[in-house]
Amino acid sequence: MAYLLGIDIGTSGTKTVLFDEVGNTISSALEEYPLYQPHIGWAEQDPEDWWQATVGGIRSVLAKSGVKAADISGIGLSGQMHGLVLLDADNKVLRPSIIWCDQRTTKECEQITSIIGAERLIEITANPALVGFTASKIMWVKNNEPAIYEKARKILLPKDYVRFRLTGEFATEVSDASGMQLMDIPGRCWSDEVLSKLGIDKSMLAELYESQEVSSKVNSAAAALTGLREGTPVVGGGGDQAAGAVGNGIVKPGVVSSTIGTSGVVFAYLDKISIDPKGRVQTFCHAVPNTWHVMGVTQAAGFSLKWFRDNLCNAEIATAELMDVDPYVLMDQEAERVLPGSNGLLYLPYLIGERTPILDSDAKGVFFGLSTLHKKRDMIRAVMEGVTFSLRDCMEIIMEMGVNISEVRASGGGGKSKLWKQMQADIFGTPITTINSSEGPALGVALLAGVGTGVYSSVAQACDTAIKIKNVQEPVMELYDKYTKMYGLYGQLYRSLKKDFKDLSAIMNSVYGD
Repeated sequence: MAYLLGIDIGTSGTKTVLFDEVGNTISSALEEYPLYQPHIGWAEQDPEDWWQATVGGIRSVLAKSGVKAADISGIGLSGQMHGLVLLDADNKVLRPSIIWCDQRTTKECEQITSIIGAERLIEITANPALVGFTASKIMWVKNNEPAIYEKARKILLPKDYVRFRLTGEFATEVSDASGMQLMDIPGRCWSDEVLSKLGIDKSMLAELYESQEVSSKVNSAAAALTGLREGTPVVGGGGDQAAGAVGNGIVKPGVVSSTIGTSGVVFAYLDKISIDPKGRVQTFCHAVPNTWHVMGVTQAAGFSLKWFRDNLCNAEIATAELMDVDPYVLMDQEAERVLPGSNGLLYLPYLIGERTPILDSDAKGVFFGLSTLHKKRDMIRAVMEGVTFSLRDCMEIIMEMGVNISEVRASGGGGKSKLWKQMQADIFGTPITTINSSEGPALGVALLAGVGTGVYSSVAQACDTAIKIKNVQEPVMELYDKYTKMYGLYGQLYRSLKKDFKDLSAIMNSVYGD
């Protein structure tokens, strides 16, 4: 029996999972770490936290499983996309990583667009300049911390920093690197034109691999720390969304995933590249060779519900601790007591700006329609519905691009909530399926490791072996009609408030500084 290790370096923690060759979870571990926000709109993490979480997770998984390190055929790495890690000539981290949800780079996006040209930028990188992407973060450091940038010799993504610590090699792969905005997406290679115009030395970037290719091997130092066998192959892996898509079987036309994690993502497979000329959704290289994917992203999906839990649900947290259940279980039960439509309460999930479809870093979260009628349970349900409306925004654009949608698979934290899955079915008007595994990105990169090391013949064969549909929730079409009316008002609210969001940001900047 072959075993495969999947490691997912997420925003709130690193999840390490050991699988057998048919996709069964043998053991898993989650190691959490903090996110730092030194200013409004900033988001940073310490790369050393990712590494320590990886070491701890591997040691824990090996100890719990009883599997010998020598029986692990390969390792796959997944991770939060777009983060910037800068190393100096001694391979030391120069500053905290600026991560995906950081909003500081609006001026740099304007700078990149001006230098390369809006149309040309989309032609090459398949996307407009976005504050979340790595290129704008690089330019921010160049503009604001030139002394640090002068010392920089390597630019890495979060999972690729962990790969460096695990193997001593500088490597990345096409799905995660697509989100740096430094690649020629149609050509699946670094863009010399973009790098030259932005003044970024190509030697600073890691070598680029396809996702299932073996990129490196565990070195002796990492083996001693983790208990892994020296020489264990490490494949390219994937950005968390592409990896999660493989782990959800989104490797063929017509099957789309709706993922509610910290962010929310609607993800569709493309066997031929397709680019939204308006830049409302992102087109990246898929983790399947010679394919691409299109995805719409809502910034604060599960993060919205977490924010509500942490700030307004102390009673639920305390009760859940006594009952030994997750607080979200109790919040679901409260929301279930509220009729669809939340008694006329709408929520805009723009706590950290928004990507799809509005591309507005100034947008803010809103409860609309609040009255004395409403209770906490109405607000919980409104948050869940508002996040689902944001995912419908993504779905509508993807269908507008001509992508056929025959099946939607739910995953992430939202995929564990029966209520939230039913909401998606009713708001999208399509059946929502879930599969036999909820490990998502960790399973996806483990399957890629299996392909790279010969356990499977292809990514499709790996998915067919490990992934089975577990259940289906059908939409209630009467509710679809009701929700569609609410969805129309949801979209109208942003259009009404767009200028007000800009004005608020200007006031905040004048009071608190940029």
